[in-house]
Amino acid sequence: MELEEFKELFHKELLNNNIGNPINEEKFFKYMKLLLKWNEKINLTAIKNEREFIVKHFIDSLTINNYIDENSNVIDVGTGAGFPGIPIKLFHKELFLTLLDSVNKKIIVLKDIIEQLDLKNVNCVHSRAEDFAKENRELFDVAVSRAVANMSTLVEYLIPFVKVGGIIICMKGPNFEEELNSSKKAIEVLGGKIEKVESFYIDEELERNIIIIRKIKETPKRYPRGQAKPLKEPIL
Repeated sequence: MELEEFKELFHKELLNNNIGNPINEEKFFKYMKLLLKWNEKINLTAIKNEREFIVKHFIDSLTINNYIDENSNVIDVGTGAGFPGIPIKLFHKELFLTLLDSVNKKIIVLKDIIEQLDLKNVNCVHSRAEDFAKENRELFDVAVSRAVANMSTLVEYLIPFVKVGGIIICMKGPNFEEELNSSKKAIEVLGGKIEKVESFYIDEELERNIIIIRKIKETPKRYPRGQAKPLKEPIL
């Protein structure tokens, strides 16, 4: 796919999904090409078709765009190949972004991509979420994650990162209701309150659900717990 074809498809999908137009489509295009090239060496995405890439990575990531202000300090937990963090950063130039992942080879790739895209105020961190949160708790306006863990586990990873008054954004696929219901105690214990659940379809076939949780009080110091306890023994 060449740049002009990419622009045409990208703009069509942005319009179809009620997302505004970015000013730097060239960087989205370059990001896609860089990532697919890296993917030949390291397994970063199962999506290799470029049209699918636009919809399932770029459009999916940008569905949370309206919940993030231009100058926000955002952490993307379990970012993997940079989603949704990098697309959001390409939309909001002034954003302060931290990309966090426990797999170092992914962080190495992201550092290369960030450098080649010439993105400023982006920090790539190799760490487990529960370890990084110990020294960086309640520093961020927004914490976001796309399909990283069950909700009960995920909120323990995310809520400690944000300031009181900030939000966490959990991006989920179909059949999320049971997860959300089972996470309500954890959300309350960690200082959060469910503010909004938005459900919709991308490209008329991909069900997506965005759960917005507002932090209304400080997270108790014992959270997040170490030794993989959020995963093995979620708050229920």
